[in-house]
Amino acid sequence: MAKTIGMPFKWALNPYRGCTHACEYCYARKYQRHLEMGAGDDFSSVILVKHNLPDVLRRELARPQWTHELVAIGTATDPYQPIEGHYRLTRRSIEVLIGSRTPFSIVTKGPMVVRDLDLLVEATRGEGCEVYVSVPSVDEEAWSRLEPGTASPQQRIRAVRQMSDAGIETGVLMMPLVPGITTTRDSIERTLRAFADAGVRQVGANVARLDPGVKEHFFAFLSREYPHLLDGYQRLYPRAYALKEYAEKVKSTVADVKSRVKPGSREARKPGSKEL
Repeated sequence: MAKTIGMPFKWALNPYRGCTHACEYCYARKYQRHLEMGAGDDFSSVILVKHNLPDVLRRELARPQWTHELVAIGTATDPYQPIEGHYRLTRRSIEVLIGSRTPFSIVTKGPMVVRDLDLLVEATRGEGCEVYVSVPSVDEEAWSRLEPGTASPQQRIRAVRQMSDAGIETGVLMMPLVPGITTTRDSIERTLRAFADAGVRQVGANVARLDPGVKEHFFAFLSREYPHLLDGYQRLYPRAYALKEYAEKVKSTVADVKSRVKPGSREARKPGSKEL
């Protein structure tokens, strides 16, 4: 478990380093440089497994000075990438957190999270937990190019619905929105409508951030897959963040669509739930 600086949470937990989800834009690619590894294939094919993490976590949380602050799981690499099916480090860590009465949050693209529904329900009844599933877009072509190792957007949305129906505090992160690929109004509207039809009540959205290391990798990806966008990106990203006026315009579009889109075929909504 690591202490974080400049983040909305103080403590972070990452059972793995590297991620086979292989999202081209992933900000965690930059962390490979600390291990003298590349941000490209090294990130998505060399997965470091922290075998003793649950045991170390149990000792840390047993310290008298531990104040039971929220622990964020999956801040650097996905805790429910496929390798979790074998090692179960995320599940074992959640068991430790529940046993120590420590609240936690999870960010993932992996529908495998529903495997641990029993623990998430137990945590919800105790100190609390929140689960956020990343679904930047329901556009099939964009998904296949940008997130080649992930489950489909629809699988992820079904996982959100399943957790929400079980009473778990669940939301969707429409992040990152990728300029010129998933930022059109039509793409945003189709994505938000899919969320609404599934009864999603919490949605966050933001434009991609391209830190040093990630930026070089992503620009190389653009040159192969979307070469017509490369010049625009060089102007749009003089630094890690997109130009402010552009990011604000995209956020405004999301907010406008949110205010207009209505739930579709789903009738069994929770009492008191808010529509998008």
